Amino acid sequence: MNAPTRPVKPPVFATLGCRLNAYETEAMKELAAAAGLSEAVIVNTCAVTGEAVRKAKQEIRRLSRENPGAAIIVTGCAAQTEPETFAAMPEVTRVVGNHEKMQAETWKGIAAPGLIGATERVQVDDIMSVRETAGHLIDGFGRHRAYVQVQNGCDHRCTFCIIPYGRGNSRSVPAGVVVEQINRLVDRGFNEVVLTGVDLTSWGADLPGEPRLGDLVRRILKLTSVPRLRISSIDSIEADPALIEAIATESRLMPHLHLSLQAGDDLILKRMKRRHLRDDAIRFCEEVRALRPEMVFGADIIAGFPTETEAMFQRSLDLVRDCGLTFLHVFPFSPRKGTPAARMPQVRGPEIRERAARLRALGHEVLGRHLVAQVGQTHRVLTEGPRVGRTEQFTEVAFAADQPEGAIREIRIAGQDGARLLA
Repeated sequence: MNAPTRPVKPPVFATLGCRLNAYETEAMKELAAAAGLSEAVIVNTCAVTGEAVRKAKQEIRRLSRENPGAAIIVTGCAAQTEPETFAAMPEVTRVVGNHEKMQAETWKGIAAPGLIGATERVQVDDIMSVRETAGHLIDGFGRHRAYVQVQNGCDHRCTFCIIPYGRGNSRSVPAGVVVEQINRLVDRGFNEVVLTGVDLTSWGADLPGEPRLGDLVRRILKLTSVPRLRISSIDSIEADPALIEAIATESRLMPHLHLSLQAGDDLILKRMKRRHLRDDAIRFCEEVRALRPEMVFGADIIAGFPTETEAMFQRSLDLVRDCGLTFLHVFPFSPRKGTPAARMPQVRGPEIRERAARLRALGHEVLGRHLVAQVGQTHRVLTEGPRVGRTEQFTEVAFAADQPEGAIREIRIAGQDGARLLA
């Protein structure tokens, strides 16, 4: 009598870090499935801070304990920038670079019988030599809101950031390819599409004619019928005239922008090697809000950057009010090995944590004011689940009764609970 065969376990995927990583995990799922990979754990890491690398190691150990016998494959930005660190972990079977993880051949090689641990443990090439965008566009990451990667890499060298060494130089997906994909997504029933990238406002600089992000946005709105188009994080100093015009005139372009501001003090901004100053950020928000009064801004802000004094930090707090920010993404500074900022005089850890807590408290305050102002108003809400959705300004809404998922509903806001709107 034959022993019962053990069921084959599909791969387990874990994603750390940004939305772009989450998008690429979806692409890897398709590539791994096509290759027939099983009995494996794939960890898509983040390298944005030293803390992110620590969490990646912690996650690898946890997943190894929970999946005994499974091959552990580590990829993503931390794997690209520190391959030896992960290859040295006894739990890790293979380390795969950011370019290699998007190649079908990589996954076929990993899935080949008997080869998952037999070939080279580290598959990480020079990301700076990559010039093309990988052909891994996927039709619909997300159940109700689709994310479309239109750009990868970064040509800038902020002193706190290791990401260019994990992602390579800036590369753009041609507009025609983007339009074609969005049309497929609309045909599949998606009511909202989000454009994503590492440095989104650099889109087009490597394409013939050097088009700008605004040109891509206008082309999408002209050549597709997507009901809602959203832009993810942008560098406000690089916003081009066509993008500003689209913000002012295109109702299908959502009134929500997340800005890469990082600090509110000019000397700290210079030490970060940012390309804008405090007044540039304030002026941008004022000009855009004058063109589109319903516009809502979010922003990334770092607390405790090296050499930051209390007075310098206070300017970051003031910037939240001066720009009229609503959504804050707060980063307590964590020195990243290999960056200039890691060699600068550091702020003490307790001070960094205390400043981050004050920033988050201010973020809670400004969000609360926004929520109170929406009560009694009517919003067009994209439903993300039976009881949850997002307004055009990306504010979360909780419903009292089930709603059809993936629909755009006109809903009156009845109240708020300090974190989201109630309808």
